[in-house]
Amino acid sequence: MKTIVICSGGLDSVSLAHMVAAERELLRLVSFDYGQRHRKELDFAAACARRLGVPHDLIDLRGIGAALTGSALTDDIDVPKTGVEEGIPVTYVPARNLVFLSLTLAWAEAIGAHDIFIGVNALDYSGYPDCRPDFIASFQETARLATRDGVEGRPFTIHAPLQHWGKARIASEAQRLGLDPAMSWSCYDPAEDGRACGLCDSCRLRQKGFEEAGLVDPTPYAALPDEA
Repeated sequence: MKTIVICSGGLDSVSLAHMVAAERELLRLVSFDYGQRHRKELDFAAACARRLGVPHDLIDLRGIGAALTGSALTDDIDVPKTGVEEGIPVTYVPARNLVFLSLTLAWAEAIGAHDIFIGVNALDYSGYPDCRPDFIASFQETARLATRDGVEGRPFTIHAPLQHWGKARIASEAQRLGLDPAMSWSCYDPAEDGRACGLCDSCRLRQKGFEEAGLVDPTPYAALPDEA
């Protein structure tokens, strides 16, 4: 079960990487630099790979120009700080997970790995269309049709085991695995002093998850929702 995990450095993907490493032959972690303003997350992905003793492949997508722009995560657009948005928010990055999975699929076929794990979530998430179960199922079929291994009867499986987990369950699983919450980064818009902003969608969902799980999140936040 040779496996690749796409790891952003966030709570979900770091927890997922440790879950996979405990059960499978984890070959490597793959991360993507697409010019995100919260590039700090990539340092946490690299640290996760070091803990697990596997290579960390950081793929630089900044050279593809405007393809992954038009988002508050990449452009000079304010990250919303007033609550979790309804619908598809301005932090949506065009086809981000489609791009990530396509590149990881090519890498997987080249090195003989047929299991790809991604930490997308369809419950406590911000409305991104490329986090939905329908998308994951569709991409797996695309992988079967678009690759030599798939056509020759060696299909790829796209695993998204966290897609129906709430943040509280993910936080509890991280604790079960012995992970310090400080080993992951969730904030979309870090403060100038390096702290998590505390008010973006991702910070709010993280805080809510730890609270519902009855756990302490030691993340230093620049502000908290009840202070804003």
